[in-house]
Amino acid sequence: MEVTVAKSAGFCFGVKRAVNLVYEEAGGSGPVYTMGPIIHNDLVVSDLRERGVKIINDDMVCEEDGARAGEGSTIIVRSHGIPRDLMEKVNGTGARIVDATCPFVRKIHDIVMKMSEKGMPIVIFGDPKHPEVMGIKGWAKGPCVVIEGPENMGLLDFDKSADLCIVAQTTFNFHKFQELVEIVKSLGYHVMVTNTICSATRERQMEALELASASDVMLVVGGKHSSNTQKLFDICRSQCRKTYFVSTPDDLRGIRFDPDDRIGITAGASTPNNLIQEVSLHVRRAELRTDAQRKFQNYQKWRGR
Repeated sequence: MEVTVAKSAGFCFGVKRAVNLVYEEAGGSGPVYTMGPIIHNDLVVSDLRERGVKIINDDMVCEEDGARAGEGSTIIVRSHGIPRDLMEKVNGTGARIVDATCPFVRKIHDIVMKMSEKGMPIVIFGDPKHPEVMGIKGWAKGPCVVIEGPENMGLLDFDKSADLCIVAQTTFNFHKFQELVEIVKSLGYHVMVTNTICSATRERQMEALELASASDVMLVVGGKHSSNTQKLFDICRSQCRKTYFVSTPDDLRGIRFDPDDRIGITAGASTPNNLIQEVSLHVRRAELRTDAQRKFQNYQKWRGR
């Protein structure tokens, strides 16, 4: 059995920065709140909750205990970012604000705001229900649509004499991005394309594609609500039929490994290293058990001569 862990697996720069900021604030003098879960990983969110960090909704209310964030408290804007009007609302609470928006996401906000101020319609390639995309859309000052796939091209209803500004969710599939750009061009639109897919995302997706194509079993580790982890799963599944989504070590119980399996492990950008290590350790223990069983079977064959 051969086990390979992707080098790019685990926290990306933006997530690591955001999580570190929350841990630095946890246990401070006043209440600490995050605008929604800081990242899409239940294990990390649960650990922060135990340290006193609570989640508030867009009304600045903690649904867990009904407390309202205000003066004397700290509000942390999560890595996905938030719409401009919500940011103004946060700033009006009187609370201390820590902006953990990923710098790459913040760059998209700036592009969208600048280009829309110039009168350009904005087209975002991404999941319309994802908080990052909802945040990006909230910085447009004019027409803006979200395109998730070719089936959504009917949403494009703009004057073709003007340029469209195209951006993408940072975790969007790179090949799908290129495909959609070509479709928009084929419809007769002039476009200003800014590839805003995070370089770490591209690297992670390409490595996952290569690893899955060389593996008999792929384990994709990450939160169930993580968009980038789901995209990794889809990419790996396209190359390796035995691809499994692993949110916790418990998910490994029903997976059987054969002695000659080549096993690949990758993980989403919001997956902590300790979870990746735990999954890897489980697989390597299975490798040891399989090796021991094989030796015992060989011994029995030898005894039976």
